[in-house]
Amino acid sequence: MSSTSTSDVSSFVDLTQHEIEALKTRFNLADAHTHQRQSASQDKIVGRLPELWYESEQNQQSYFEAQFIDAFFRLHRQPTARTMGRTLLSYSASVATMVAAMYLKRREMTVSLIEPCFDNLTDLLRNMQVPLKPLPEQTLAETAGIYDGLVANVETDAIYLVDPNNPTGFTLLAQGLDGFREVIRYCVDHDKLLMIDFCFASFALCDPEIGRVDVYQLLEESGVTYMVIEDTGKTWPIQDAKCAMITASRDIHEDVYNLHTSVLLNVSPFVLNMVTQYIEDSIEDGFESVREIITQNRRAAEWALDGAVLEYQTPVVNTSVAWFRIKPEHLTASALQAELYDSEVYVLPGTFFYWNEPSRGERYVRLALAREPKVFASAMERLREVLKRHEQL
Repeated sequence: MSSTSTSDVSSFVDLTQHEIEALKTRFNLADAHTHQRQSASQDKIVGRLPELWYESEQNQQSYFEAQFIDAFFRLHRQPTARTMGRTLLSYSASVATMVAAMYLKRREMTVSLIEPCFDNLTDLLRNMQVPLKPLPEQTLAETAGIYDGLVANVETDAIYLVDPNNPTGFTLLAQGLDGFREVIRYCVDHDKLLMIDFCFASFALCDPEIGRVDVYQLLEESGVTYMVIEDTGKTWPIQDAKCAMITASRDIHEDVYNLHTSVLLNVSPFVLNMVTQYIEDSIEDGFESVREIITQNRRAAEWALDGAVLEYQTPVVNTSVAWFRIKPEHLTASALQAELYDSEVYVLPGTFFYWNEPSRGERYVRLALAREPKVFASAMERLREVLKRHEQL
């Protein structure tokens, strides 16, 4: 880092502040937003932007909302959600999460939130004064033990899961519907609100060994009270133009809708029209343009970094981030991140992901993979140079 830099990353209070600083850094491996270039078919969509703009002026808002929802749930193989008519659109997943937090606060509900997870979920809930308890991810690791594990660990009114999880890549989808079935059974039996963040679910679709099943059918048939948040922001390279969704069970939909309309009117019809084109493109190419970049960069990271200092943590789902454990006991995530920052490489420390017990996160760092491969390869070379210093200790 140049001598003119004055940022003290140790003073940052959340991961987003780290990500803002990383945007100024030569090798930004912090945020999980998409920074790769367009594929050949995506480049054709960019060439059509003027056409999409004028098209967005000529039709009603409801047309573009319906077109987007239909395409999104077709891509994600959720036919039940596609026809329910209860999906509300937001500018971002954070806005949708804020609406969910407003619902929880109004009803004075307590929440068991998965740990680790991205810390803005924690911050949004805490800022809305929603009491939180940690739900260790390992509670869900074995299908046969999920129900009893929830009985032993949950003392709150609601359960909040992220699936696939960020940063670990853990998912209940590896068991088809069985894992979700056990979670839902517990929630029905014990009258718990089930909240699920599916913002990284597109990467389950990219993984031929995982895929997706119709979770909404299971939710609807079970009678569980639920809110599900989905997003397009981590999938396509569209300059952070995106749309998020919140879908609630019938018994609370009206209450969620009334809170949602207090926050916003609509998402830009142009953005909806453009994002829909990217969704249709991924339906056409089987997600190849998304999968190829992530796969290539994941292999590069594992090859360059897995060794004496870092140990690659194999995920259940290959999401757009890579999670590494720091092996030397003397080296912490905070220290390694600061050292890499001085070398113009920005990664995220695990401390903020372990929102209830940050010290556990000192053993981990997270790298974002949705980057142009040539730039990512250069970042791996620079990162590897730093790691070599510790291999010699």
